Amino acid sequence: MEKKSKKYTRYGCLAVILSGIILHYLYDLSSRSPWIGLFAPVNESVWEHMKLVFFPLTAYFLFEIIRLGKKIPALSAASARGILAGTFMIPVLFYTYTGILGRHILAVDIVLFLLGILLGFYVQGRIVRRQAFHALPSAEDPFVPWGLTVLTCLCFFLFSFRPPDLPLFSPF
Repeated sequence: MEKKSKKYTRYGCLAVILSGIILHYLYDLSSRSPWIGLFAPVNESVWEHMKLVFFPLTAYFLFEIIRLGKKIPALSAASARGILAGTFMIPVLFYTYTGILGRHILAVDIVLFLLGILLGFYVQGRIVRRQAFHALPSAEDPFVPWGLTVLTCLCFFLFSFRPPDLPLFSPF
């Protein structure tokens, strides 16, 4: 099972990175389709760029849960926590480094995107390994992390076209 899990992680990480890259350009390529704009960035704000981690990671982790969830009891809650960690790491590190430097740097922004994905996979894997190491059935209820993930998704949908007047939602 360990070998299969590592394979899923390697290929999954690559698939999520490629999906995020494609998603970055999809809104403009779709002639600014509102349906695509729900999932792809509609402007250059930090909020909209969080979608590049959130939606590909969510899609891949749901795929993983369908494929491996019965064999790995902690996978569901671990996946939701990984999605949230990877997604919300983006604004934390973006505003930290831009606060220090006074400006943003495209290369650093790209690295933050990659780090968000890697953090998502790391958090998921760490929680799953911790459960397996202790050889206990998963006692963790996935309701709260998945509830927060669904809430985040709804916020992405709502704020894509009606963003609050806050720096997080303003193009940089």
